Amino acid sequence: MEPILQLQQVDYIYEPNTPYEKHAIRDVSLSLYPGEFVAILGHTGSGKSTLVQFLDGLIVPSSGKVLFHGEDIFEKNYPLKTLRSKVGLVFQYPEHQLFASTVLEDVCFGPKNLGFCEEECKKKAIKALEAVGLGEEVYSLSPFELSGGQKRRVAIAGVLAMEPEVLVLDEPSAGLDPRGRDEILTRINSLCQTQTITIVLVSHSMDEVAQYAKRLIVMDQGRKILDGPTKEVFSHTKQLKEMGLDIPQVMQIMEMMKALGLDVQTDILTLEQAKKEILGLVERKKRKERGDV
Repeated sequence: MEPILQLQQVDYIYEPNTPYEKHAIRDVSLSLYPGEFVAILGHTGSGKSTLVQFLDGLIVPSSGKVLFHGEDIFEKNYPLKTLRSKVGLVFQYPEHQLFASTVLEDVCFGPKNLGFCEEECKKKAIKALEAVGLGEEVYSLSPFELSGGQKRRVAIAGVLAMEPEVLVLDEPSAGLDPRGRDEILTRINSLCQTQTITIVLVSHSMDEVAQYAKRLIVMDQGRKILDGPTKEVFSHTKQLKEMGLDIPQVMQIMEMMKALGLDVQTDILTLEQAKKEILGLVERKKRKERGDV
């Protein structure tokens, strides 16, 4: 399978040749593929938020290349406007960017900016709102009448209406209550599964990424340190802790149970998996007491 996006030995220096010079990204190479759900982890200042700004050409690398479907996006005459319709970037607290008088008008803004007629814009906006779980009852409302979680979903719908191939979300659940977080992440996961959109999620929550992401990229001091399947990356417990990160709470609990002498697997990522493992432990104990094994 060919990658959608590639970073090839990318470096980025803020304020070069000044007293404020900072090497934010160092020699990072990675490839993103169709339909992946990838999470980028790292403590504050690790370079994760800077990294995703390369993906739709918001910042230009100090060195290295960024390729979209094999083409260098910083080559002369490359259509960056087209790229940004295909790689949607949703920043933290995107509801702060809502501005229109109605929800439907706000979500229509992206397609309209790409030159689609009013009828086509409306179709795309309705499809995007449905994808994030918002129905006709909100179309004519002001975005500012909605709950925090609904506003967040409207903002994401505004990007989805442009029908991107890649959706990049920087801390999409920040500031939401547990119900709002679950709604947002469940919808994002559904987009990945049903529409084959590549999802890139920037997060500091180990529990969130454990539940949804299939691949993790860990950044530290501007470098890509780990990159692989979620379960494999979380097996590097010591290394993650040295970088100021941790493993999901469920994994911590399973490790505590193992340390107490209970026969459980510790590479458990979600509550559902933990429930199944613990019930299995109970059943094995019952069979042993009955002499079945």
